[in-house]
Amino acid sequence: MMPMVLPLGTHAAASAGMLSAIPKLIYTLPRGELERARSLYHWRIALDFGSTLWGLLVLLAVLNFRWAARLGAWAASVTPKPWLQGLCFAPLLLLLLSLLHLPLAVLGHHISLSYGQSIQGWASWFLDWSKALMLDLVSGTLVLSLLFALIRSSRRWWLWLWVVSLPMQVFVIFVLPLAVDPIFNHFEPLAQTQPALVQQLERVVERTGISIPPSRMFLMKASEKYNGINAYVTGVGATKRYVMWDTATDRLPDDEVMFVFGHESGHYVLKHIPKLIAGMCAGLFFIYWACAAFAAGLAKRYGTRWRLEGDNPLARRTGFVVLLFAVSVAGFFMEPVSNTFSRHFEHQADVYGQEAIHGVVADP
Repeated sequence: MMPMVLPLGTHAAASAGMLSAIPKLIYTLPRGELERARSLYHWRIALDFGSTLWGLLVLLAVLNFRWAARLGAWAASVTPKPWLQGLCFAPLLLLLLSLLHLPLAVLGHHISLSYGQSIQGWASWFLDWSKALMLDLVSGTLVLSLLFALIRSSRRWWLWLWVVSLPMQVFVIFVLPLAVDPIFNHFEPLAQTQPALVQQLERVVERTGISIPPSRMFLMKASEKYNGINAYVTGVGATKRYVMWDTATDRLPDDEVMFVFGHESGHYVLKHIPKLIAGMCAGLFFIYWACAAFAAGLAKRYGTRWRLEGDNPLARRTGFVVLLFAVSVAGFFMEPVSNTFSRHFEHQADVYGQEAIHGVVADP
């Protein structure tokens, strides 16, 4: 049979008729809440850009006031061995930078409390900040020691750093849900408190075809600290898991939770995590190359002021601060690029989430 072809005007009229039958739902915040939401948005934008500017100013201060040079000289006076000097220099420098960033972190938490985004008390918040600081000191010292060794051994240290960083990124994603996340939040199997919901989610799992058994579905006790609603997927391989905040399970009906689960499952089905890792690997190649060139130019021009004299100025302890400044500048300009990819992936996951619950939820 020949397909029946309707004139274009007929399609338009039919579409207009169907659209007119759909009730128009208009939602607006009450005026007071709308103004409060706008105010919070402006605070967040100001903090985002302000923290970037403050971070660059802090690094310039550490260089221009020669704090990094003095720390490097002290480390050299402690031991003649370069790798031991790095172990003395790195944690003190990282501690200094963290303390200089503390005022903005305090301001950010104050705003979160003022606008009801957080309910975490100051003692608990400072404990979390201290835990993060210790993790930064340990991991940062190891990374800095590796970086110094590469810079001393090769002029193309940035290329070797890129090669080494690839497996390190995968390793971090692998261990994050096992070794880092439990330090800051409490997790428990979702089936332990929401067995009926898990049964509903397994219906979505059957449609997605991914391997997320109930043993990899977790509930995070977010209500101890936050008022927001969230869910996420994390890990890779054997550590892959789905995490739902208890604020979501407590406030959202099951059909909305199933959509959220379908959305998060979409990140795995659509291979967003491997794509993200591949994109980061490709991008880091050019970022490391550009930052190495930029940092070398800064060291050549301001080396005397920053006490970076020598044939290989970046190999000196102060050279790390110059590299960190270059990376911070590159990160600022790369943020819109990463946000673009993030929005694209999130939109794809939204579409997939709607498809995943079609036929499972009564009115998706």
